[in-house]
Amino acid sequence: MRSRVLRRAMYLHHLLTLRCPMHTSNGPFQPQTSGDEIQTACPVRSSDSPFFVPPKSAAGPPQAPAAPEKQQSTLSKLNPLNYMFASISQERAPNQTLDLPVDRELSTIPRGDSEGNWEYPSPQQMYNAMLRKGYTDTPQDAVEAMVAVHNFLNEGAWNEIVGWERVFSRGLLNGWGKCRRGEENLAMELAKEEYSEQNGTAPATPPPRLLRFQGRPQELTPKAQILQALGRLYPAKFGTKPPFDRHDWYVMRETPSGPKEVRYVIDYYSGPPEPTGEPVFYLDIRPALDSPTAAVERLMRWGGDVWWRASGGDVRNQNQN
Repeated sequence: MRSRVLRRAMYLHHLLTLRCPMHTSNGPFQPQTSGDEIQTACPVRSSDSPFFVPPKSAAGPPQAPAAPEKQQSTLSKLNPLNYMFASISQERAPNQTLDLPVDRELSTIPRGDSEGNWEYPSPQQMYNAMLRKGYTDTPQDAVEAMVAVHNFLNEGAWNEIVGWERVFSRGLLNGWGKCRRGEENLAMELAKEEYSEQNGTAPATPPPRLLRFQGRPQELTPKAQILQALGRLYPAKFGTKPPFDRHDWYVMRETPSGPKEVRYVIDYYSGPPEPTGEPVFYLDIRPALDSPTAAVERLMRWGGDVWWRASGGDVRNQNQN
């Protein structure tokens, strides 16, 4: 479903142009060749690394000459959880004239690979990442606002995903019981369930956890492609700019039969600003169509809302009250 997110921040037009600098697009970004290149490390360490060379012993037979060490590829330096370099420098960049904070904000998003929550990049890391991707014209005094918007949108995306998970983590039948009365009553259904869990009259729903994520800004989702095609045919009704970013988030869902990995797709749209000048973003978040179950979940949530309104559910609900 598409949610509306607003945030006041400076230089947001620059953010929309740069997309999310902390993620790769079609492939890993290439390291710069300057002397102040950001140091990175392979996420595979110690003896597990294919580049590990055991230390030579003082005693023993002579060893054969070692083969020339292979040059480490850029892809091998990426963290497989988020397709970012394993380490992004907190050091001041060359020619940087403004001090940027190095503190990292802790998100509310639980990690799936360990205890604790994911951490957002610091403004200094964000700036270094932008420089590494070639955005040398980034205003230094706008980086803190960019980080704030980046974090704000991620928190909004996670809240939407948690909503989907609370609807369907207990199965399709339980999910339909919540969706059949439309979106306007869904929040009330979830609030009743949460109240029952707190009172101990219903089993608690284990919260989802984010396993990994990937930015794919150059790849339109099938839904975005369809909307763009409809916009060309019927511009008055469907005309809209393509999303300025796309993320794929892999979530660990706790079901009655055990944990299950679910992929969510997120399209980031920018809308006309508010009369007060506040920028407007729309996040279109839904489970990816990786399985028949995901397709049914999307159909239930959309179809339940359409049926409720088309069948006069609002009127019946008002008469009952």
